[in-house]
Amino acid sequence: MGEAKRRKTTMGEKYGQDTRILSWVPITKSQAELFVSWTTRGAWIGIGVMVVAWVTIRFIGPAFGWWQVAA
Repeated sequence: MGEAKRRKTTMGEKYGQDTRILSWVPITKSQAELFVSWTTRGAWIGIGVMVVAWVTIRFIGPAFGWWQVAA
C-alpha cells in the first residue's frame, strides 16, 4: 500500500486515469486496443464474406444453372 500512496501523491489528478498514446493525441491506449480488435474482427468478417461470394459465384450458381462461368 505504501507504493500506491506514493504514486498517488506523485501523479496527483492523473492517478488511475488511462494513459494516452501521445500527449497531444486525445486517444488512450485502451481505446487504441479496442480499435485494433474491432478492425481485426471486421477484416475477418470481410474475408469470410469474400470467400462465400467466391464460392457462390464459382460453384453454387453454375451448379443450379443460374449462370455459366466463362472459363
